[in-house]
Amino acid sequence: MPSRDGPAAVEVVDLVKRYPRSETNAVDGISFTVAPGETFGLFGPNGAGKSTTIGILTTRLRATGGRALVGGVDVGRDPVTARAQLAVVPQHNNLDRALTPRQNLVYHAAYHGVPRAEAEKRATELLDRFGLSDRADRRIEAYSGGMAQRLMIARAWMHEPAVLFLDEPTNALDPQTRLLIWSRVREMRDRGVSIVLTTHAMNDAANLVDRVGIVDQGRLLTLDTPQNLVRGLAGQAILDLTVTPAPRDDADAVLDALRELDGVRKAERRPLPAGAPGRAGWRPGAGLAGALGGAGGALGGGGGALGGGARAAALAALAARARANGDASTATLPAPGGRGGRIRVRLHLATDPAALLGPALALLTTRSAALNDIHIGEPSLEDVFIELTGRDPR
Repeated sequence: MPSRDGPAAVEVVDLVKRYPRSETNAVDGISFTVAPGETFGLFGPNGAGKSTTIGILTTRLRATGGRALVGGVDVGRDPVTARAQLAVVPQHNNLDRALTPRQNLVYHAAYHGVPRAEAEKRATELLDRFGLSDRADRRIEAYSGGMAQRLMIARAWMHEPAVLFLDEPTNALDPQTRLLIWSRVREMRDRGVSIVLTTHAMNDAANLVDRVGIVDQGRLLTLDTPQNLVRGLAGQAILDLTVTPAPRDDADAVLDALRELDGVRKAERRPLPAGAPGRAGWRPGAGLAGALGGAGGALGGGGGALGGGARAAALAALAARARANGDASTATLPAPGGRGGRIRVRLHLATDPAALLGPALALLTTRSAALNDIHIGEPSLEDVFIELTGRDPR
């Protein structure tokens, strides 16, 4: 197993890749390093260049320019030695369908010089660890997509690589399989394996990776820890307000007014959620009535504008309760009101939402706007991703 000391496990310097007949670079001068024992996330939209970067690092593609090293070995100059340092789990199933799962593992180990007895021992251990022992000697055709993905990760572990590349390891998998795979990846990390991970399941990966590089259009946009990226770009908290402006008021004017409140870093319009306002969030019976001073008490009635010191204080208490609740990172407060004319505003905050609810409610009351729904949440790595790469699908 590699040590956390010593030279970089992965080093990428001004890496460039241009495909034939293309007018732009698929990878355009990317540079980063991965320390021994580090888990590194390389995230980006479809076509951003991340899979091409992984293809170069794993010797499947040749770079047009720059330098890429794995375990101190230049992958372009000495791909054979570089491949001995690494293992890769690709997006798509590349298991040998003519072999049983056990044979896939043993033959992979033999390719990397692992003695037969040791290979068979490792195969038995890994098949058990990935929940595949009872189907170890069946044909691959009998495997589901999730089972095949587990087997590919087990295969990558067979020769105990110094660096493991995972390209979308949980794509289209059921929740149980995703949990198992993330658990096994953590085991590899804890044993000192350096891991380079690409995934669109960024919020799942945020609890696993040490640092994140976000790429788009072949360039590295940012690189830092998930915590620093979220604090720096998405803010301390997120406050979603669903509001019905007064009949003669303008929705954009309401948004601009909320944007000017102290503690708001950014305000943006968001699509209204599908269905009824009471979506996943604060659970009925989890203290909501107490925070609001009883049914209809602090809220008032009739779905009109919410305002006043008592109401603001009740909602501030709700925000504080939600943030202190270890089981729920968000709180949702449904209130009556029709959908006509409603807008949803997302406020990225540099302060605790409890401190901003009072001023926000006072502003809406002054404008005779009705507050229909509140959603308090923690910003995520996905928010950072959208901030940097935009909302348009690729």
